[in-house]
Amino acid sequence: MLLKNKYLVLLIAFFSFNVLAFEEGFAFNGDTKIAYRDYGPATGKPILLVTGLGAQLTLWPQFLIDDLQANGFRPIVFDNRDVGLSSRFSSNPSQLINYLKYFLFIPVSSEYSIEDMALDGISVLDQLGIKKSHILGMSMGGMISQVLVAKHPSRIETFTLISSTASTPNPLNGPKFKVTRQMLKRTAAKDDIEGRIDQSIKLFKLIGTPGTDYDTPKFRSDMRSYIKRGGDDSGFLRQMAAIIGSKNRKQLLKSIDSPTLIIHGDIDPLIKVRNAYSSHKLIQSSELVIVDGMGHLLDESSYQQFQSRLMQFLKS
Repeated sequence: MLLKNKYLVLLIAFFSFNVLAFEEGFAFNGDTKIAYRDYGPATGKPILLVTGLGAQLTLWPQFLIDDLQANGFRPIVFDNRDVGLSSRFSSNPSQLINYLKYFLFIPVSSEYSIEDMALDGISVLDQLGIKKSHILGMSMGGMISQVLVAKHPSRIETFTLISSTASTPNPLNGPKFKVTRQMLKRTAAKDDIEGRIDQSIKLFKLIGTPGTDYDTPKFRSDMRSYIKRGGDDSGFLRQMAAIIGSKNRKQLLKSIDSPTLIIHGDIDPLIKVRNAYSSHKLIQSSELVIVDGMGHLLDESSYQQFQSRLMQFLKS
């Protein structure tokens, strides 16, 4: 049943006898349609989760959603533009040329900006009639959230920044070469679902917590559903161009006075941990938590290391 641009989806699944329910709909930033999922409950304190590069809203781990709800929060997630069920764009940036520019410190142009993506998040809050919300952004979602928080302080309760950076990516502060190389292989198998799953497993092994086995039947099944939901992966390169072409946000971070919790893994191979220390110095109202043995992905064992501090921070 469709009412205006909003529809209700009830997902019923019997996992440990739990029934999961959420509401899905679309928000609009001008002509750009943004798909969102509101896990509820309506009485919970809203927390907007902003996801990373090429990631759909379904990539947020269920243990995080469950824990937020159990602690009185209302998790809201959304597909960034150019991914999942949100509006897609049409430019075809050259992977080779953009990375040559990247390694030569030459500015990269993009079809949209990190600032545009921050307004997408605001449009979700507007659509749901939420005046103020907690914000949690991870990786590219952290970059987007930095702009959202700095430019819309009246809409912010708290800001949680995970595995992110305020710097414009370049070869000196960027990921290890083998990680970059594997990220670029992501789009090589765009028409082959099983090939995309294989490439995802290889990437997750590089950037996740060491020793985690991603090559499991459940992971493959989940990724198969994930890929089928999102369709083509062409938005990955356009989002990458937006990141590489983004301006340094260090001065912007100095203007943030919302309560801020910065969380970063000490062995993150994609966004090095020194970026967390830099952000901590720039945001005067921030607290820094370094997680031992955590890479770039949010796995349950790493989450348990900072879970109590996160909940204490959100409730303070």
